[in-house]
Amino acid sequence: MSIPLRQIATIGGYILKQHLSGRKRYPLVLMMEPLFRCNLACAGCGKIDYPDAILNQRLSVADALGAVDECGAPVVVIAGGEPLLHKDLPQIVEGVIARRKFAIVCTNALLLEKKIDQYKPNPYFTWSIHLDGDRQMHDKSVCQDGVYDRAVAALKLAKAKGFRVTINCTFFSDAAPEKVADFFDTVTQLGVDGITVSPGYAYERAPDQQHFLNRTHTRQLFRDIFRRGDRGRKWAFNQSGLFLDFLAGNQTYKCTPWGNPTRTIFGWQKPCYLLGEGYVKTFRELMETTDWDAYGVGHYEKCADCMVHSGFEATAVVDAVRKPWKAAKVALAGVRTDGPMAPDIDLSRQRPAEFVFSSNVQSKLGEIRAAEAEEKARKATSAA
Repeated sequence: MSIPLRQIATIGGYILKQHLSGRKRYPLVLMMEPLFRCNLACAGCGKIDYPDAILNQRLSVADALGAVDECGAPVVVIAGGEPLLHKDLPQIVEGVIARRKFAIVCTNALLLEKKIDQYKPNPYFTWSIHLDGDRQMHDKSVCQDGVYDRAVAALKLAKAKGFRVTINCTFFSDAAPEKVADFFDTVTQLGVDGITVSPGYAYERAPDQQHFLNRTHTRQLFRDIFRRGDRGRKWAFNQSGLFLDFLAGNQTYKCTPWGNPTRTIFGWQKPCYLLGEGYVKTFRELMETTDWDAYGVGHYEKCADCMVHSGFEATAVVDAVRKPWKAAKVALAGVRTDGPMAPDIDLSRQRPAEFVFSSNVQSKLGEIRAAEAEEKARKATSAA
């Protein structure tokens, strides 16, 4: 694994502290979306189809850092949208680092060359560049030619300037294992510090609904990929070995959505990074009022095929801390790529999906209009 020892030690100590205090649910990674606006429109994305009034909203520096303090997770992942479109992102990153939290900025890298000098290399800071495979695969995924080459150029620049750089890859049903393995070889030669992988989540609003993976296909795909890389040991992954083992069908895990709580311009998102089923104003309210047992594989139809790291990485990390011999076995022997797969979770009693996106949008638009009216009235009063 390529996770820095400092980060491993910090997270391990944090988890041990939570266990000793008897805390049942706690966050490991804060997922922060300070804006939804993006400079790409990827076919598999369900994050950017909002009215302009919402796409123009930004999480303030104070609100962003307040969320970091409120949550207390040792790692902060800043995504979007495209976070480099946020003019105050350098201050947010500086604030996260000043709190000795690990800041990871997920970017498509189209603006990285222009903005990179606003940031400084730091052991607590990582660029995570979005690359969904080789040139053909990635440009198809993001629906725009030339993006792969620009992202790779930005990756090389960031490495030359001394930054820690990882890549994040999302794969869909048309991914060919041999091409993915070749791509991993290529980025390894480029000197990336780690690879984060995920099967595409079936966002209900994504333009392309034909290429999302089901659980059976996900497991076989990752077995076929890891088999081509010495059971995964050939490449440096920025993820726990047990999560990779889970992707290959060797672990039966339930998700821990509270492990990666999400703060957006709407508020704290219920229940997880992938599902916006409601929003609350505080992290405490998120933890105390969310019906966690109503979500997850086997409980909710929208979760049926999910094997994404934002839901299951925390499960794997906690399992590794509780049973370090399991993690050690995968680290030494690699991910098992043959033999029977672990039993899957029964879906027969899951509740049907609810569709609440439109109501969430209307609620936020109402808040925006009310705030605009209040500001207009304040200015009118001041002028009088």
